[in-house]
Amino acid sequence: MSTIQKANYKVSSRAAIEMNSWMSGLQDNISISKISIPGTHDSGARIDAPVVSGTAKTQDLSIAEQLNAGVRFLDIRCRHIDNSFTIHHGPIYQNLNFDDVLNACYSFLESHPSETIIMSVKEEHDPSNNTRSFEKTFDAYVQKNSAKWNLGTNIPTLGEVRGKIRLLRRFSAETAKGINATSWADNTTFEINNPGAQLKVQDYYKVTNNDDKWNGISNLFNEAKNSNSDRLFINFTSGYKPGIFGIPSIPTVSNNINPRLKTYFQSNTKGSFGIMPMDFVNAELSGLIVKTNF
Repeated sequence: MSTIQKANYKVSSRAAIEMNSWMSGLQDNISISKISIPGTHDSGARIDAPVVSGTAKTQDLSIAEQLNAGVRFLDIRCRHIDNSFTIHHGPIYQNLNFDDVLNACYSFLESHPSETIIMSVKEEHDPSNNTRSFEKTFDAYVQKNSAKWNLGTNIPTLGEVRGKIRLLRRFSAETAKGINATSWADNTTFEINNPGAQLKVQDYYKVTNNDDKWNGISNLFNEAKNSNSDRLFINFTSGYKPGIFGIPSIPTVSNNINPRLKTYFQSNTKGSFGIMPMDFVNAELSGLIVKTNF
């Protein structure tokens, strides 16, 4: 591709960005840390707790719908049972298994080889009836389609991971695999500094005050936008408000924070703001975030 073609390509991609292939408009040499990436928190959680609503469901869109809407970071919570993974939010089984998640991702990447998916994998709920470690079961899934995975430990460039899933690992492992995020702090903003990857994460999720939550989010947006390093910023816009008897309400946070995100990205239209795992993502919100890259 000539320089002129590249310039035209850049302009045309800005004019009409397709949400299912928006990364095709970015250059190979851009670091993942310099891209504004829409994500989902508890990506597979579309089923609520019985009786008490608002305590387990975090998404309306399926994994496939999220990817087509521009989401490129998935937060996958796996219960280890019978040497396989089922998708849970706490004790609530989501009528979804890890194979379902992976098949949606593989199918998407097959159709859209310009894209990448950053997948956080974390163990959820109580393990049951296993004869091997969580890591070994994860390895068995990867081995079934290893060509679609990139298990590098650094913060990659987009070109290194196009067409692949890059692992962000929140489970312990005996061998190096993926970006190591095992030293995850609880309910706060924190840094992880590995030799291969530096991260800064805002994951204040027990939200007593939505203004405090928004301050945490916007502070990390500013830091990500002004960063000159290769640090990867992951900014969870999700959370729950503890209600009566400590029963959590997820929509009490998302119904307040998501409109603020929309307003923010209607005025902050350019810059690298990091990865944003959200509850109840929709195509409009995802699109506003994607457009900041162009």
